Amino acid sequence: MTQAPQPNQEPNILGKFASVVGLLGTALFFAGWIYRWSYFYFFQLEITTLDLSPQSFLIVPLQIFLGDGWIICKSAIAFIIAAIAIHITLWLIQSLSDALVNQLNQLLSHRIIPATQRKRSWFAKRLKSLAEFSSPQLGSVQFLRSLVNEIVIVSWTLLVIFWLARWQGTADARRDASQHSTLPVVTLVTPENRFALGRKLDDVFTNPSLKGYNLIGDRGLFDDLRGREDNDTSDRKKPRVWRLLLERGGWIYLFPTLPPNAKPSDRPPVLVLQKSDQGEQLMILSPEATQTESP
Repeated sequence: MTQAPQPNQEPNILGKFASVVGLLGTALFFAGWIYRWSYFYFFQLEITTLDLSPQSFLIVPLQIFLGDGWIICKSAIAFIIAAIAIHITLWLIQSLSDALVNQLNQLLSHRIIPATQRKRSWFAKRLKSLAEFSSPQLGSVQFLRSLVNEIVIVSWTLLVIFWLARWQGTADARRDASQHSTLPVVTLVTPENRFALGRKLDDVFTNPSLKGYNLIGDRGLFDDLRGREDNDTSDRKKPRVWRLLLERGGWIYLFPTLPPNAKPSDRPPVLVLQKSDQGEQLMILSPEATQTESP
């Protein structure tokens, strides 16, 4: 008589690897989305309107977790704390579950059973059924316990990723809005009738005419920028440098960097200009601004 073949006890390595890759990709995409959301939120821009490619969200997390030595140490400390928090949370859930089962056992043995023996009312039968189910059966439902454990692990992991990505996105945005920005210095040359703001190349001291333009919103914001559209590094305490934030979807996002003494709550104004499709615009990018001597 031939023996039945034994079931294969070897682990499904390929299946586990695919599961890990899938979870890792989801976590990286989540981290990239939170990072860019907090980064552009600093500039008062909504990420859903920027038409960013989904693939780029998988590359951004490298900056979140592996940007430099301090970021690596910070990420390692955060995940160690998360592991400790997961362990403590699971221990608390286990302790509360055991305590609840013990209380139901005591209720079943001392009160419900004698009461049901004396008078088997409908309510007493329901209590007896609840206690009997909770005591021997609920503790043996491994699926429910495994589900709770996975929810705890995923929740703490996502919480740590959220705060790491949010903190790093805000920190990078504040750096790029300051005098130590890593964004390129921009020079945008357009025809005179394209925008209401700008300096004339042949006469930078004369404001362009506003005839034919209408205004909706805060006039003060427009007046604050009018006359300050060019770079000016002559004043070391308050240099003015325009930088390119983003060029996406036919729109150009420009902003003047914040002064060195800016408060943490300060935000730079952002100009959103439509990119020309006629070829009459000229945009020059540079890592540093031209230094001008003070008069």
